[in-house]
Amino acid sequence: MDKVALLTGQETKLSRVEVEHIAELAKLSLTDEERETFREQLSAILEYAEVLQRLDTEAISPTATVLPLRNVMAADQVRPSFSREDILANAPEAENGCFRVRAILE
Repeated sequence: MDKVALLTGQETKLSRVEVEHIAELAKLSLTDEERETFREQLSAILEYAEVLQRLDTEAISPTATVLPLRNVMAADQVRPSFSREDILANAPEAENGCFRVRAILE
């Protein structure tokens, strides 16, 4: 019995079918050995989540982040842009001052 099972008093194990379903949803092709490894690891995660669910958090205010919030975006600055001619000079094809591309819809 692992540490989490000792804390919870019960052992919650995912079934092999559940692990196969999760692998299918994630588009994973697993060997039998990997299925068993993931079954044990995912079960341990779920068991630990059960332990956390039982914690009394009434006295703790909800938080979205533990870090102070700050804006990391630079302020917008108006500055000259490239001319249309300079931009279109690199285009394989241009028409009426715009990029010309092949139609992809029928």
